[in-house]
Amino acid sequence: MPFIDQLRAAATQNNSMLCVGLDPEPSRFPAAMRGDASKIYEFCAAIVDATHDLVNSFKPQIAYFAAHRAEDQLEQLMAHMRRVAPHVPVILDAKRGDIGSTAEQYAKEAFERYGADAVTLSPFMGFDSITPYLQYEGKGAFLLCRTSNPGGDDLQARTLADIPGHPQMFEHVAKLAQGPWNTNGQLGLVVGATRPQEIERVRAVAPHLPLLIPGVGAQGGDAVATVKAARIGGGPIIINSSRAILYASGGEDFASAARAVALKTRDLLNAVD
Repeated sequence: MPFIDQLRAAATQNNSMLCVGLDPEPSRFPAAMRGDASKIYEFCAAIVDATHDLVNSFKPQIAYFAAHRAEDQLEQLMAHMRRVAPHVPVILDAKRGDIGSTAEQYAKEAFERYGADAVTLSPFMGFDSITPYLQYEGKGAFLLCRTSNPGGDDLQARTLADIPGHPQMFEHVAKLAQGPWNTNGQLGLVVGATRPQEIERVRAVAPHLPLLIPGVGAQGGDAVATVKAARIGGGPIIINSSRAILYASGGEDFASAARAVALKTRDLLNAVD
């Protein structure tokens, strides 16, 4: 099933816009595991088991695994998610951005080694930096568009004087993703939850694309404003929460506490008028 179809099906089955981000930090694990990088798989698998019926996707962040030499545990985790939640798509958060044979290798890593359904990418080297990913039929790719970090203004908010209408760069990225770059029909955009007014501007240009929206939860994004802005146009919505769910408890009840926060977050998102 193509990624976007799988995403819509999971959202319907689990009645959810929520994505749980898997960003394992051993220093924040429950006391019995704390500081032990060999427990990354065990910790993340428990979170998956506790939340897989509440989400429309999972998003493992590759840096949190690679920094601890835990790529083998990421492979285990991907296989585990396939077993326990085959209907839930997995977005590998890698933010790759290179060209040519290097991009081909990164695409192979994401889709062949790890078996991800989609991957996050930086589009700022241009269309040929994302082409290798689009050659994988049915696989998704999310392009960084309007991020919530302060430095995002350095490039994303620049006005492009040589383009009719003088859009800001993030609006131009959204237009390219909605149009000529979307050759396999599976592109989406990453837009931070801390700027709902700019989510609206992205939706004005790309009403039908999936939006991956980090920043709800520990980063302070307004869940209600985010949903209202993102649902304009009817494109799929993926609202990510990581730390608020993963580290809901530092005790033996960490998985049940994660489930409780995930359930509360899902229901909050669904309750938006």
